[in-house]
Amino acid sequence: MDFDFSDDQLALREAVARWVEKAYPFERRRAIVAAGGFDRGVWAELAELGLTGLTVPEDDAGLGYGAVEAMVVMEELGRGLVLEPLAQATIAARLLAGYAEPALRAEWLPRLARGEALIALAHQERRARYRLDVCDAEAQAGDGAAGYVLSGLKNLVPAGDHADAYLVPARLDGALALFLVPRGTGVATRGYGTQDGSRAADVQFDRAAAILLTGEGLAALELAQDLGIASIAAYAVGVMDRTLAVTVEYLNTRKQFGVPIASFQALRHRVADMKMQLELARSMSYYASLKLNAPADERRRALSRAKVQLGHSMRFVGQQAVQLHGGIGVTDEYIVSHYFKTLTQLEMTWGDTLHHLGEVSARMQDTAGVFA
Repeated sequence: MDFDFSDDQLALREAVARWVEKAYPFERRRAIVAAGGFDRGVWAELAELGLTGLTVPEDDAGLGYGAVEAMVVMEELGRGLVLEPLAQATIAARLLAGYAEPALRAEWLPRLARGEALIALAHQERRARYRLDVCDAEAQAGDGAAGYVLSGLKNLVPAGDHADAYLVPARLDGALALFLVPRGTGVATRGYGTQDGSRAADVQFDRAAAILLTGEGLAALELAQDLGIASIAAYAVGVMDRTLAVTVEYLNTRKQFGVPIASFQALRHRVADMKMQLELARSMSYYASLKLNAPADERRRALSRAKVQLGHSMRFVGQQAVQLHGGIGVTDEYIVSHYFKTLTQLEMTWGDTLHHLGEVSARMQDTAGVFA
């Protein structure tokens, strides 16, 4: 199989890498964290690059690119530890393009592509843990133009207090359905910073006007989760790549007994193990992105497998980097501590390693793929 990137994909990577290097230095990121973890100005800059509309269909004012281009972009954003949740744009674009009525697509997708609207998936509830089929939010028919009203509390919504609309699963006549809820009357948010410095919020819906996207809510949520896993897999590869590079640079600079500690064989072996975990993660990130258009059962198995490997790699690379840096590895002023916190949080996002190990086990076929 040919894993070479096309000229357009390489140009896209270069453009994003150049923006990260020039416009998103570590000092700017720290200022955004101190200000709350989300910057509308950065979101506008991503829109100017075309990234908020990257996977929006061309008929809806987007660029119409696919999963591989999204993966390339997320890798570069990971190298810069960019806080703004671009993965939410990818999820919203796919769900709206796949499930929304033409009028609703025409209203929201061009705004999403231009960066004028941030649409966040609000699906997590405390009781659900990582299960998508557990949902206490409820919807019922309403009298307004939206057609439905929705009530419930959703937690850990990315940049939820800055979002302009939400994709919300809720029970409708006992079945799980997916709704678009514009921010307005009946929507209250409580924002907070997360461990890696990004922004999240609890969102309370109290008879908020809701537009039905699909009555097959679980299938739509599973697709959203798989898109999210592929996005953070690519992002994590970028984070790990920079983590390894910074660690190698430190080992080549730091001296003990008059020689760089990079010359110590034990440390060189640990760096080699970090490189191995990075490449395993990279290959599974490619695998995840290439499987996004596969049939649902195959896609779900593939994305859980990818998340298991990514979980192992993220934990190993992050912990080794901190240890190899010694005391400065945990200081807020040094970027390695931020790499470590980001990788630790990503390992638990969209289901942690143990959860997806269970998913892989549950979906394993009788032969485990060994025999025909």
